[in-house]
Amino acid sequence: MQLSKLLAAFVIPVFSLGAYAASAAPDAEAPAQTNPAAQKLEPIPANKDEDLRVFYPDGKVVKGEEALELMQAGKTGFNIWLAGNQFFAMEAVVHAFQKHHKDVVGVITMPPGKVMNAVLKGGWVYKDKEYAMTPDVFGMVDMGSMKKLKEAGKGKDYVTYMHNQLVLMVAKGNPKHIKGIADLGRPELQVMLPNPVTEGIMKFYAKQVLQNNGLWDKLSDGKECQSCYGAPNVYFTAVHHREIPDGIKAGKVDVGVVWATEYQNAVTHHLPVGVVNLPEKDSMKNEVNYLAGDVPGAPHGKAAAQYLKFLGTPAAQEAYAQFGFIKASKEELAVRAIQ
Repeated sequence: MQLSKLLAAFVIPVFSLGAYAASAAPDAEAPAQTNPAAQKLEPIPANKDEDLRVFYPDGKVVKGEEALELMQAGKTGFNIWLAGNQFFAMEAVVHAFQKHHKDVVGVITMPPGKVMNAVLKGGWVYKDKEYAMTPDVFGMVDMGSMKKLKEAGKGKDYVTYMHNQLVLMVAKGNPKHIKGIADLGRPELQVMLPNPVTEGIMKFYAKQVLQNNGLWDKLSDGKECQSCYGAPNVYFTAVHHREIPDGIKAGKVDVGVVWATEYQNAVTHHLPVGVVNLPEKDSMKNEVNYLAGDVPGAPHGKAAAQYLKFLGTPAAQEAYAQFGFIKASKEELAVRAIQ
């Protein structure tokens, strides 16, 4: 049965993650915002409260619209906007920072493309309300984006603070006997891929792997879109590749490309998924970089500089490593100017 027919059983054409991750609820039929005047800022898809958080040193966490209001009103010590696949690690990372710095920290986790747009546009729109603001620290997954932000006057210093790698997520026990990237070309498989519009995992890494293996044109059917079909058996995510594990759980997806950390997080949440590890040429293990930078003239420049240095400490590296991220080298962890 085609993926299109399977997805028709859902209220929306992608999968909500339920208890697994409320932050991953898709927005395909719930527009991020409808106010035409708000189009100048970057829209946050509906139902993303879990990606909008303020962390207090005493453990208190505020989410959603209230968190955005605190950030906009300057009631946080500093704000971080970064790639959404770190959402499950950020509470541990921020609390590790707060052991030595008592700042209240605002965190927004969205796909890198949306983060970059929001930095350039000067804020976000959520549930029809504008939040004009700038981050103190931003996160990207490629140096090209860092350079573009610097050219726009939005980036100064940066640090390469961790790495990741691509894997194939499958159903537990791998019932379809998937062995590697080449199997994504099997027409009987139902495939879900990160969208190539906003998801850094696809834009900068997985697409290249698929092209190298002669699969991109076949799987995408020439389309560059989100919440859409490429080939009839291939669906591109709405917002996050966090949608993939729930599709597998529901029995509607056979395989998807995810970060290794996404697989580990799914296992932590007891989802019935398995993994197919990839050789280095396909995992991009030696090429996937996570970069954090600060914004010149941001409201909390001192705190931002402290956070960039913190990312190079054993405490920060261990906080990320417990979620499956790969530690950066000593040389990479040195803060330097964006060139």
